[in-house]
Amino acid sequence: MPDLAGRVAEEFEARIREQEDGLLSPLAVRSYETRGRRHEEEEECRLRTPFQRDRDRIVHSKAFRRLKHKTQVFIDPKGDHYRTRLTHTLETAGISRTVARALRLNEDLAEAIALGHDLGHAPFGHTGEEALDEVLAERFGRRFRHNEQSLRVVELLERDGRGLNLTEEVRDGILHHTGPGEPSTLEGRIVRVVDRVAYINHDIDDAIRAGLLSPAELPQAEIALLGERGSRRIDTLVHDLVEESAGAGDVVQSEEVGRAMLDLRAFMFDRVYLGPEAAEQRRQAIETVRRVFDWFLEHPDELPLARPGDLPQRVADYVAGMTDRFALAWR
Repeated sequence: MPDLAGRVAEEFEARIREQEDGLLSPLAVRSYETRGRRHEEEEECRLRTPFQRDRDRIVHSKAFRRLKHKTQVFIDPKGDHYRTRLTHTLETAGISRTVARALRLNEDLAEAIALGHDLGHAPFGHTGEEALDEVLAERFGRRFRHNEQSLRVVELLERDGRGLNLTEEVRDGILHHTGPGEPSTLEGRIVRVVDRVAYINHDIDDAIRAGLLSPAELPQAEIALLGERGSRRIDTLVHDLVEESAGAGDVVQSEEVGRAMLDLRAFMFDRVYLGPEAAEQRRQAIETVRRVFDWFLEHPDELPLARPGDLPQRVADYVAGMTDRFALAWR
């Protein structure tokens, strides 16, 4: 292999180290002080930091490409402007970079975590995750959590079982973007909050576009505090997050704004995600997940080869990796 190191490549790491020492907060993770990868690598790219390499590996993965056909709220939506799991991921990454930049934290680390956080999400959004969790619990006493599955994707399932070999900080942020336990880095904690900031507000937008909600039905006290438009609400939430975090040396929201965001989230679960208007789509999603799961249990020879784990795990991996369209069209 030819030697690709030129003057710029030779100086790249030193320049990044110098820039980060001058610009980043003492609380930020330095790009070349990562806790490392699970497996040593023979060569390091000399024009990218470790977290930039993680970002690129995620973007080039098969799981990332499948996100464009996975539900955010609506199953295989007919309109061109509804969000998908991919657009949600991109919005989360963009907002996370903004917050990290304002707090003088590592933007590349925050972006990589955000881009990878939903790689393991099942088809059909919240309903698909719930259905897969239920069937695993009923049949095998196991659980399905998309954050754990996202970690499994990057550690074991991508690259035909070799995984992406991401840095410890990115893997930790992916695992802890939801559920019990906090990310070990402030960059990961940014993504944990921003994930909700993004999906609550864009899901409101999509629900209104679909006619499931009208603006007048939104909780008025929370809307008055955060803003009537989605962009205004995101702006309010981001400014609150940045100002409160800068003073606390942590990633936190003010009590008033944080409570308003959680109230909006509860409203969306009650009225949209689990609401009566979505009952038919929920029924279709649950039936599809169960039907496909049962079929592969009975026909394990149809599963892709070189998948780690016993049969229930291999079936769960395959079903979780399906897009909405692929699952709906199966058999």
